[in-house]
Amino acid sequence: MQIPVVADQSSGGASARSPLYVLFLAVIAAISGFLFGFDTAVINGVLLFLQRQFSLSNVETEVAASALLLGCLLGAAGASLVGDRLGRRKSLLLAAVLFAASTVGAALANSLAIFATGRLTGGLAIGLASVLTPVYIAEIAPARIRGRLVSLNQLAIVVGILVAYLVSWSLAGLGNSSWRWMLGVAAIPALVFFIGLLFIPESPRWLISNQRREEGRAVLSRIYGPEQADVQVELVEQAAAGEAGTWKEVFSKAMRRPLLVAVGLAVVCQITGINTVLYYGSILISQHFKGESAGSALMANVIIGFTNLVCTVIALRFLDRWGRRSMLLTASAGMAVSLAAFVIAYRIPGLSPLLVLACILSYTGFFAFAMGPIPWVVISEIFPNKIRGRAASIATSTLWTGTLAVTFTFLSLVRGLGVSGTFGIYAVLCVASFVFIWKMVPETKGKTLEQIQHEWEA
Repeated sequence: MQIPVVADQSSGGASARSPLYVLFLAVIAAISGFLFGFDTAVINGVLLFLQRQFSLSNVETEVAASALLLGCLLGAAGASLVGDRLGRRKSLLLAAVLFAASTVGAALANSLAIFATGRLTGGLAIGLASVLTPVYIAEIAPARIRGRLVSLNQLAIVVGILVAYLVSWSLAGLGNSSWRWMLGVAAIPALVFFIGLLFIPESPRWLISNQRREEGRAVLSRIYGPEQADVQVELVEQAAAGEAGTWKEVFSKAMRRPLLVAVGLAVVCQITGINTVLYYGSILISQHFKGESAGSALMANVIIGFTNLVCTVIALRFLDRWGRRSMLLTASAGMAVSLAAFVIAYRIPGLSPLLVLACILSYTGFFAFAMGPIPWVVISEIFPNKIRGRAASIATSTLWTGTLAVTFTFLSLVRGLGVSGTFGIYAVLCVASFVFIWKMVPETKGKTLEQIQHEWEA
């Protein structure tokens, strides 16, 4: 069994009869992205105070930051099984419950072990949502706007990141216990997410695949209209007929290249080091730039978060116009140049920290322009229906493995190689990412999921 996906099934790319309804479904699902962004980024401010309260070493700090990411990896690995058995909607409801429970548990923690357990539980929620939310949105989105709708999840992630930075900055004055409030406020959007999910339907593709044809047709009728719904149902059934949907098919010769593309994108978008800025920015600025206080470090995070948001909005605007591949190439090249400039600027004595911050903002902006949103889009669209969930789970698990590896090693690398040496490594990896994208990643702009599938098989 697996998590298949369908979006616009017609070769002509049928448009939604009710685009506002489709947008509503996508926005509700994307609330999980907000929680994803908030829960991952809030650690940036939390660590400043958690270190003091629990007297954490560098390794313990890495454990505190990485516990969530281990949960993300485990949640993503199990998302295919959970999503297939429960359906997308019920699986996301489970994620909403885990989001709320983890937020409260971590906020009330009185030891590193309890804190890490609460964060790991939140990671399970993020892992589930990071696989199933793009899949759900891709299923209900017409091809013409699929890229933008799937990328709403990434927009929600960066909004969550920015809000986390704003919350951390505004609550920093509460003292050493402020980290508890920074975490606890996330219970509110978790409740909103749970309630919103009660008002959206199960995915039509999952319903049809589980012998609930009329329920699936009813959802497609709401999206495309009654006449086009019949066409969509027929094409969904045709696409599913004769497809084995087994793990053997995932690793078959025909799927080697799309699997390599998905896993490769999952790796390169993380090993280029963006999460060192998103998770450790406050520690990096306060400990490695003379005269910078915790307050100014948290304010710098807000500026970084705002840059992340603006550039993600730009990406949403042009994703279905400029194409995935060209934007990825531009972003990876820009990130490499920005990090090289950062390394040079950091090593020049007496250089203004504002110039160094400008390099960080440029690096963050290029990431948000493509390397943030586009891998999620490509992963959700390049596999055949019957194996899409399994393959997406592999790619997303790989992504979280990369995130975990970078987060768990960053402070140790800085201690051993220094700031400039560590970011020099990330600059080289950005160049390697450019080469991989140039050689391996195809353009999928404006194509239906079935057209993409046929191109792999050709």
